[in-house]
Amino acid sequence: MRIGLGIDFHRFAPGRRLVLGGVEIPHGLGLAGHSDADVLLHAICDALLGAAALGDIGQHFPTDDPAYEGISSLELLRRTVALLAEAGYTPCQVDAVVVAEQPQIAAHVPTMRERIAAALGAEMHAVSVKATTPEGMGALGRGEGIGAWAVALIRGVSSRSSPRSQGRPSKQRDRRPII
Repeated sequence: MRIGLGIDFHRFAPGRRLVLGGVEIPHGLGLAGHSDADVLLHAICDALLGAAALGDIGQHFPTDDPAYEGISSLELLRRTVALLAEAGYTPCQVDAVVVAEQPQIAAHVPTMRERIAAALGAEMHAVSVKATTPEGMGALGRGEGIGAWAVALIRGVSSRSSPRSQGRPSKQRDRRPII
């Protein structure tokens, strides 16, 4: 099992949709960004990539690549899961928190969890999304944007697991690091 942490922030911008957790949220402003600027999904992607030691979202989906302009972050999350699979990992659980003064997102959390779980190929009980306010402190507290933090737990799939973990005796001691 491996754990990763992801953090992302985006400023509010006029003329853009506000998308969080793959759900369009009614609000007067959207978030600035090259993709759909879904700060929650970007934090989750970074947490997953970090858990697998595969770098960060900007390395895999660079903002200077026109292929990712306006792309749905749900698609970026699906591609992140594919990168994990190529490296021999699968997501187990995601826990995330959105930090913003506005808008209120509680009514949208169940749909966010469903969409995130579907993109991860996981059950909904493996996805937690929460929200809090910064109580007026800092840029987020002044309503300049939205931040998100995410923690992801991943595990190696059988092709990367040691023979012992598959129930077969090992003739040679496995000297790979535990993590």
